[in-house]
Order: sequence, then structure tokens, then C-alpha cells
Amino acid sequence: MRVIVDEDLCLGCGVCEELAPEVFSMANEPFAEVLVDPVPEEYEDDVRQSVEECPEEAIIITEE
Repeated sequence: MRVIVDEDLCLGCGVCEELAPEVFSMANEPFAEVLVDPVPEEYEDDVRQSVEECPEEAIIITEE
């Protein structure tokens, strides 16, 4: 699985970092960045939950 954060949509709320801190970081605000590419299998469920809970729909899974 690969994932991207659309910088134009991300408001930096941090939901993704809370749900999948191994994959997303807010260290370089104002928006989230992806730390690992591709996403390790053990974090895929957390990434899917992040996609579902992102209030701006800024997280996009590009392949599975």
C-alpha cells in the first residue's frame, strides 16, 4: 500500500498522526507528511482508519 497526503486539503489537525504515528508525522507542520513508503502491512489498518477519519479527506491510498 502507498499513501499520500494532499497538502492543499490537509489542515494539520493531527488525526492521522494520532491513529498511525509510525506512518504520519506533524513534525513539519502545517500539514502531515508520510514517513514510510510503501506502508508496512502491519500499519495498513491504521492507515485505512486515518483515511476514514480525516475531516478534510486529504489522505489518499494510491495502491494496495
